[in-house]
Amino acid sequence: MSAQPQCGACDCSSRRAWSSPEPWLCPGHTHRACAGSAGNSAIPHDPRQIIRASFVRTGVFVLALLLALPGLARAEQKPSQATPQLIHALKEAVNSSTSFRDRYAATVWLLDMSTRLAALVPNASTRLHLLKLVHREAEHAGVSPNLVLAVIQVESRFNRFAVSSAGAEGLMQVMPFWLKKIGRPNDNLFHAATNLRLGCTILEYYLNQSNGDMIEALERYNGNTSHDLTYANRVLKALRTRWYEQ
Repeated sequence: MSAQPQCGACDCSSRRAWSSPEPWLCPGHTHRACAGSAGNSAIPHDPRQIIRASFVRTGVFVLALLLALPGLARAEQKPSQATPQLIHALKEAVNSSTSFRDRYAATVWLLDMSTRLAALVPNASTRLHLLKLVHREAEHAGVSPNLVLAVIQVESRFNRFAVSSAGAEGLMQVMPFWLKKIGRPNDNLFHAATNLRLGCTILEYYLNQSNGDMIEALERYNGNTSHDLTYANRVLKALRTRWYEQ
């Protein structure tokens, strides 16, 4: 049974069929300008134009499909990773809350990151709402919010309703078994704040376990037990090219 998503703009619990083209918005908050009436459409008569247009449409569709997919060729978090120390850290995390400690620095960060995120999350209010959550949860866990953004880009491309083939859910692709381990099986990993709280806590735990070795921590977050560093390298590339700190 598919999860009942919540709207990123209004936090409503929509029970309607989820057909919104904007993964962050419920149908009531999705607005698309009309592309033009049939009378204004230019219909090519040259067969070569028709074939060319067909290839373009197909290419755009395939590209959009690829961009919507969660991280490819990746391992998954495993129940065996649920050590007592990590379970304790997650329980403490879900029972506490924080807000910005330095509002000026947070405002500067939000404006900067909002500009960088615009290509992936076009809606400005949705973008700022997400960035506030990322900053808050990263600060709460004690990890870099820029690193968290890089992880989200690789894991879900900022689609909070992303589900991997192995069942990992949400922005940071958290496995549902974590909710059972901490005694909160009814929590919703498609809820951005919940997903970020757990994902950031797990990431911080592995950073501590690896003594700050980012590559090792990222591979452990990904559930990778081999020597393939593809996942960590993808995250670090995103951090270096898009989410670098000023």
